[in-house]
Amino acid sequence: MKKRNFIIFTMIFISVLLLASCTSTPDVSRVDVETQTDLTGYWNDTDVRIVCESLISDCLNSPRLNAFQEQNGRLPVFIVGTFSNDSSEHIDTAIIAKRMEAAILNSGKADFVASSSERGEIRDERTEQQSWASEETVKSLANETGADFMMTGSIRTIVEKVEKTTVRTYYVYAELTDLESNKKIWIGENNEIKKIIKTSSVKL
Repeated sequence: MKKRNFIIFTMIFISVLLLASCTSTPDVSRVDVETQTDLTGYWNDTDVRIVCESLISDCLNSPRLNAFQEQNGRLPVFIVGTFSNDSSEHIDTAIIAKRMEAAILNSGKADFVASSSERGEIRDERTEQQSWASEETVKSLANETGADFMMTGSIRTIVEKVEKTTVRTYYVYAELTDLESNKKIWIGENNEIKKIIKTSSVKL
C-alpha cells in the first residue's frame, strides 16, 4: 500500500514539474511609437497615425474653413459627432475622433465644445455650483458656446480573398457639417491603407 502511494505521489510530482516547465513567460519589449507593427493584418496604431495625419492636414487647409474665420473674425467652433465603424472588423473609432480633435484644437485653427456624451457631467457640475460655489466663482447656466460645425466620420473596408491571400482596403471619411444650414463645408477621404495578408498552412 505504501509503495502504491509512493508511486502515485511520484507521478503527481513529475506531472507538476512537467506543467511548470511548459508554462511560458511573455517576452515583452518596448518599441518607438512610430515603429510600424503588423502582426495580424488588421487595423492598428500605424493605420490610425497615417489616416489622422492626412485628414487633419486636409481639414486645416480647407478653403471654406479659412473663409469662415475671415468673414466672422473668430475661430470656428466644432463639436464631435459620431464616427461609425462600417468595416468588416472591430475598430475603436473613438481613437480616431479624439486624435483629430486634439490635433485640430492644438493647431489653433478651431475651437471645440464638449460632445453630447461629455456634456451631461459638465452640466451636473455647473448645476451643483449654483448651490455650493461662491458668487465670485460660480459659473452661469445657459451660457454655453454653440458649435458652428459638427465633425463626423466613418470607416469602411473592401475585402478580397482568393485561396490563402486576402486584400484589405480601408476607406476612412471625415466631414464637417454646418449646424445651422446642414451644408457640408469639408469632406476628407483617406484610402492609403491597403494590406495583402498571406496565410500558410501548418504542416503537422
